[in-house]
Amino acid sequence: MDTLKEERWQKDRDMFVKRAEELGAEVVVQSADGNDETQVKQAESLLTQGVDVLVVIPHNAEVCGTIVDAAKRQNVPVISYDRLIKNSIPDLYISFDNEKVGELQAKYLLDRAPKGNYILIGGAPTDNNAKLLRKGQLNILQPAIDKGDIKIVADQWAKDWLADEALKHTENALTQNNNDVVAVVASNDSTAGGVVEALKPQGLAGKVLVSGQDADLAALQRVAAGTQTMTVYKPISQIAPRAAELAIALAKKEAPQATRAINNGKADIPSILLDPITVDKANIDSTVIKDGYQKREDVYKNAPSH
Repeated sequence: MDTLKEERWQKDRDMFVKRAEELGAEVVVQSADGNDETQVKQAESLLTQGVDVLVVIPHNAEVCGTIVDAAKRQNVPVISYDRLIKNSIPDLYISFDNEKVGELQAKYLLDRAPKGNYILIGGAPTDNNAKLLRKGQLNILQPAIDKGDIKIVADQWAKDWLADEALKHTENALTQNNNDVVAVVASNDSTAGGVVEALKPQGLAGKVLVSGQDADLAALQRVAAGTQTMTVYKPISQIAPRAAELAIALAKKEAPQATRAINNGKADIPSILLDPITVDKANIDSTVIKDGYQKREDVYKNAPSH
């Protein structure tokens, strides 16, 4: 795993391990804390220990190609989980349709703010998902940009998806544009948190539209309170247990049942892409809470009179 700092990844780990153990597998979990060198060393160590299959959430899509190559030399299959590994040929890629996530984010904001100045805050430039999200966002925004209805006044990437980075970029953009901003397309909930912190001192939290993704608890609390406009929910209950089942199948040398092929720059990788879901104030209860992904009392803890 790239990291366990975000709540999202802790859920992936717990659900993956639970399903794998139910099926009689043993899971060794390593987290690299966002360090490329550590991630490569951890993978090499696992291969030395004789694992039957490797599931990798890459910190750096390019660097992790070496992990796939090392595994291939030992005939160990590799699943590229949630993020696509480049420069190599993993056996399977399982994720949500990240381009669609970007489209959902941009469409939600554009429907509600069809004119005005926009800020774009992307994720980690080392993460292929961040680029797919941006592609999806621009699929929706570009026609409005071309017509002159909206103007992108800042377009930045947040190193390692850090809230502090998003905060800094948003503060700079607000200063340069005299706070004349109608929407911030933040690529995930961590960056959205930084954006909201930048908006608060200017009295703009809840007035400027802010997107996100992951349905993190803090983000859902912001959605309930009205400071974050929406998030995109990716039901981990669909991806993590499924990945555990696929990992075991690969370890048994069974061919993965991919639904499509995604090119990673080196080859067409057998892939499974799941559908993300838009979540706002109106459907929190019928999505994340109904699924048991978050608890209702936690989500509404800080919400005004709910």
